[in-house]
Amino acid sequence: MAQAETNRRSRPKFVAYLVPLGAVVLALAIGAIMLSLLGANPVEGFRAMLDGAFGSGDALIETALKATPLLFVGVGITIAFRANVINIGGEGQMVAGALLATALALALPDLPAVVMLPTVLLAGIVGGAAWGAVPGALKAYYNVNEILSTIMLNVVAVQLMNFLLRGPMIDPGELERGTRIPQTARLQEGADLPLLFGNGRLHIGPLIAVLAAVAAYILLWRTPLGFRVRAVGLSPDAARYAGIPVKRTIVLAMTMSGAMSGLAGAVLVFGSESHRMVTDGSTVGFTGSAGFNGIVAALFGGLHPIWTIPASFMFGGLLVGGIALQRAVQVPSALIMALNGLVVVFVVASDRWKKRLQEQPARVDDTATDGPVLEAVVDDGGGGP
Repeated sequence: MAQAETNRRSRPKFVAYLVPLGAVVLALAIGAIMLSLLGANPVEGFRAMLDGAFGSGDALIETALKATPLLFVGVGITIAFRANVINIGGEGQMVAGALLATALALALPDLPAVVMLPTVLLAGIVGGAAWGAVPGALKAYYNVNEILSTIMLNVVAVQLMNFLLRGPMIDPGELERGTRIPQTARLQEGADLPLLFGNGRLHIGPLIAVLAAVAAYILLWRTPLGFRVRAVGLSPDAARYAGIPVKRTIVLAMTMSGAMSGLAGAVLVFGSESHRMVTDGSTVGFTGSAGFNGIVAALFGGLHPIWTIPASFMFGGLLVGGIALQRAVQVPSALIMALNGLVVVFVVASDRWKKRLQEQPARVDDTATDGPVLEAVVDDGGGGP
């Protein structure tokens, strides 16, 4: 009887982990209907999508590279979330990190590679951290809504990028030719991210992103700082009563979150094939919307750093496979954007149902516990999404 009761309580939590996956399946089902209405074969299209994302070594490399900035941003989102702060500024933080890293590389062209590479990556971290600390401080000390402030800082970042890439940081060759494409000169080879297998396109960026996710997990669940961040997120009043500096912790969480996005921006620049920073005048032209797609990857991974790794890889495959689908069944590119948008909407909307299912066993357990908040800080997310 007791075993049956235990199974009854644990079943909703297990089902909750399948909710995001079900949301993706439902979005793809609607996408299949859209393909049929356009006269395309959904089975052929989705087969091409899978092959394009996971069907070969080159496809896996493309998926890994596409997933890398999503993972960096997603890890940053999980850190901010644990302090109950919503970071929508990944796009701007990526740009800030990339700009600072690129400016440093241009200013110090003679540094040896062994010093240059860690220096530019650290500069990316610093740039993103500074851009994330601003909305964190506004939230903590002036109660400014972090959603609004991070979105507005995205706009500021893109205007700063356009000014610098069209002016002080523009490639001198663009000025000589009169083309004025907003891009920097080719950065020195010492700053290029090393390739994992000596040739091809796969650099160490995906490996750095995975290590960052593991480091974020250790930080959040194996250090006193992570305990304080999670305590503030669960109950600021209780954390304040326990002597935790709530305001400073919120700023720190947003700073670390921005640092992850800034590192993503640096990796995009120094791992790119052109080895320069270039844009089309918008953040998307540089980031590829990774600042927003990383949020979806974090939600799909249950806002847990470790589970965000496969979630980012899966969503990166969806983005890469969408291009293969378009080529295979000859549908407009707008349909691929709509399909990706459907996945985003369904995954975000499913988060509410997932939380509801996860909270069902918690409500039963809390009735027999004197300290549910403290137990949640200790146990929350340590072993699953």
